[in-house]
Amino acid sequence: MTLPVYRRVILKLSGEALAGERGYGIDHYVIKNIAEQIKEVQQFNVEMAVVVGGGNIWRGAHAGERGMDRASADYMGMLATVINALALQDALERLAVDTRVQTAIEMREVAEPYIRRRAIRHLEKGRVVIFAGGTGNPYFSTDTAAALRAAEIEAEIILLAKGKVDAVYNMDPLLNPEAQKFTELSYIDVINKGLGVMDSTAASLCMDNEINIVVFGLDSSGNIKRVIMGEKLGTIVRGETND
Repeated sequence: MTLPVYRRVILKLSGEALAGERGYGIDHYVIKNIAEQIKEVQQFNVEMAVVVGGGNIWRGAHAGERGMDRASADYMGMLATVINALALQDALERLAVDTRVQTAIEMREVAEPYIRRRAIRHLEKGRVVIFAGGTGNPYFSTDTAAALRAAEIEAEIILLAKGKVDAVYNMDPLLNPEAQKFTELSYIDVINKGLGVMDSTAASLCMDNEINIVVFGLDSSGNIKRVIMGEKLGTIVRGETND
């Protein structure tokens, strides 16, 4: 039987991925499918933490660009990630997957506060840990939160699941069918070329801590399992490439 190549991973889910074709809110079919994929991976004793975005409900950066106080807009975005985290927790627990939500902003009535050692202990006990609330600070994206949590819990890789694209391209493939797909990139390439994989803060954090990222499409074909089993999907971003 094929064994997983990773034992502890961070799955980064964008809010857009949770919205599905509707583009807003939570698509219950999509979140159920994600939960089923996570459960399938858990059967191989993979320790999985999830970082969720909130762009399907609120985008703080966009609101800030329109004149709203940026810090307030970002805090609203962090609250949106908590809504998504609770929805994913519910979907997982309906499948009998033991799950804990930890938030960077304390709200003890609905989730645990983020405590690094407790999060690691949950993972060691086979629970899925969902990190919500971003970093708990404005001006930082949930990609940065994923990079930070990956470094803190010593995850082997970040799985960056996308809802509309299946890899990193040199331009938007949804707008230009001639866009070139990358199979492998370095963090320096991502930062210098502005490829939009993640913001420069998150990319620098991953580079400094030698955490690789796989960017792949999230669909119903079990791509999360395929990546964890070592199948080459999408684009891998690492400190150095073979080019």
